[in-house]
Amino acid sequence: MSYNIAVDGPAGAGKSTIARAVAKRMNLIYVDTGAMYRALALYVIRCGVDPADTKKVIETCGGADITIRYEGGEQVVVLNGENVNGFLRTEEVGGMASSISPIPQVRAKLVELQRRLAAGSDCIMDGRDIGTCVLPGAQTKIYLTADSLVRAKRRYAELCARGEECDLEQIRADIEKRDYMDMHRETSPLRQAEDAVLVDTSDMTPEEVIERIVRICGQGA
Repeated sequence: MSYNIAVDGPAGAGKSTIARAVAKRMNLIYVDTGAMYRALALYVIRCGVDPADTKKVIETCGGADITIRYEGGEQVVVLNGENVNGFLRTEEVGGMASSISPIPQVRAKLVELQRRLAAGSDCIMDGRDIGTCVLPGAQTKIYLTADSLVRAKRRYAELCARGEECDLEQIRADIEKRDYMDMHRETSPLRQAEDAVLVDTSDMTPEEVIERIVRICGQGA
């Protein structure tokens, strides 16, 4: 039986960064659910489907098989046998992913693929409903969070490092708006699973968070 870790939490909590590091530390596969949505979006684009044609999008998704594996230490997203890493970060793919991801049948398709991946490998998966909906049977569940101002400051620092102009208060307002929307959406709202361990990273370094999660998983000192 495979060992699965589910990491949920609000935007800006550092889920992906921490999950990747924990995967490396514990020799697990990190399942990048966002990349899987982008791979499905790439498939829809290649099939020439208009995202406004919901029925056609749903029909088309049935032909996509998406999984994740590691090659030379690099995470590879595989679409119908093809490594599509080099195609996933374009604006076109990102826009298509945003357009089709709200469709319930599209989400159901990705959840099916994510569960199949988790059933066949030891992995860590992050998102907003992993422990509550995607992998309710995960052996370890983490709810990773931080104060909205702390999350805003982290995002502000990232943008400044790229030379982008930004406003800290606006970033915080956007994060709090995103939190509200995620927690009050009709389908799979963001919430802490009853058996999840709360990890507040507000006053923790990334290394401290990684060590904390590894200990929770019973792999550390």
